[in-house]
Amino acid sequence: MQSIGLSRSFFGCTRISFITAALFVGTIAFGGDAGAQETESPTWPTSESPTVAEQHGGAPTSLRELMQEAEQKNPQIAASFHGWQASRNVPKQASALPETQLSVQQFSVGSPRLFAGYSNSDFAYIGFGASQDIPYPGKRQLRARIAEHESDSMEAQTDSIRRTVVGNLKMVYFRLAYIQQTLGVLQRSDQLLNQVQQATEGRYRVGQGNQQDVLKAQLQHTKILQEIAHHHQEEGLLEAQIKQLLGRAQESADIVAETLTARVLPYTAADLLQKVREQNPDVRAKAASIRQQETRVELAHKNFRPDFNVQYTYEHTASEFRDYYMASFGIRLPNRGRQKAELAEVLENQERAQREMDSESQRVLSEVQQQYVRAKTSEERLKIYSDGLVPQSEATFRASLSAYQSNRQDFQSLLSGFLDVLNLDLEYRSELVEHESALAELERLTGVDVP
Repeated sequence: MQSIGLSRSFFGCTRISFITAALFVGTIAFGGDAGAQETESPTWPTSESPTVAEQHGGAPTSLRELMQEAEQKNPQIAASFHGWQASRNVPKQASALPETQLSVQQFSVGSPRLFAGYSNSDFAYIGFGASQDIPYPGKRQLRARIAEHESDSMEAQTDSIRRTVVGNLKMVYFRLAYIQQTLGVLQRSDQLLNQVQQATEGRYRVGQGNQQDVLKAQLQHTKILQEIAHHHQEEGLLEAQIKQLLGRAQESADIVAETLTARVLPYTAADLLQKVREQNPDVRAKAASIRQQETRVELAHKNFRPDFNVQYTYEHTASEFRDYYMASFGIRLPNRGRQKAELAEVLENQERAQREMDSESQRVLSEVQQQYVRAKTSEERLKIYSDGLVPQSEATFRASLSAYQSNRQDFQSLLSGFLDVLNLDLEYRSELVEHESALAELERLTGVDVP
């Protein structure tokens, strides 16, 4: 279990004092005079550790820059935006009059031939006419309002998609930052472990150690190599995900993330819940759907009223006869049985939309409350780690190291203390990612921007 803990814990050991680690190696190397005579003492590099940017050959890219790029280039956001823009043209179509119909008539007398009897009968004529359907007053305006509410819903859905894409980008970015910042630590830890292994083997050859310590050091070295391979795999997967969200080509240059730092949430739970009611796009989309169904109910009532039709025709006869002029006005009576069924349908849909609105509001409010609890609890745990557990574990390890130097403690106990330091720091780093992820979810759900 300790060997697994050591290999896993190197993912988060950026806070460990490498001076202490070097002292640990030196202690193993110089545990006895015989060991010093037989082995060359391992040394810890004195040069500064390379930064993440140096390791990846590029400058870090801020999350805000990537968010702006995603909003401009993500194909899912672009598709949703164009769908909303298309819906804005529907109200004008819905409020327009039905198409005007033009007609040409030719009336023959005495024969089916064209213009038969045109010169000798006042019944033969060629006519030109136009007709127009006119909906009952108010119907066209209601249809336009229905289309406007649909466009409002599309706008809210576009905002929801944008926030979802940006939220996913933040999650991947936080994880990528964690992976990249700990990769160098993992590689340097492998170098340190190689020196530990050499020192342990030297102590064993001169009778200052035992074979079990040698085997444990070798096992930890192999575990580290396995973790490095796994680390590179996860980094590659995250790079592919983040390029997809940005709309970049997969063969483009990899992204280097900035160092993660803990942010402080400046809002109370009540503030965030109020922001949900005002700004959450999913809730706004459901509210627009309710308004749309209410307007449909108004239109269903209006559809009990008749529509109209007007026509006018000019009929031209031969020059020796008088022309004809005809105007007509028609009324289209609705089928009341069909309209009653339509009204019942839209009333049920109105009730359904209201219930969906209530359900969506409860879901989002509950999720915001949960994320708020996660963020505040995580904030407290980060303080416990940074002010309590991590420094306490380092102090415990230094005490174990002093005892080991005086031959009052075995190698296994010293290694256990070393593992505690590494594992607690791993938990701190993981908690930091959880904290930032919770804040990102709150930003997506409420529309606030946590500085």
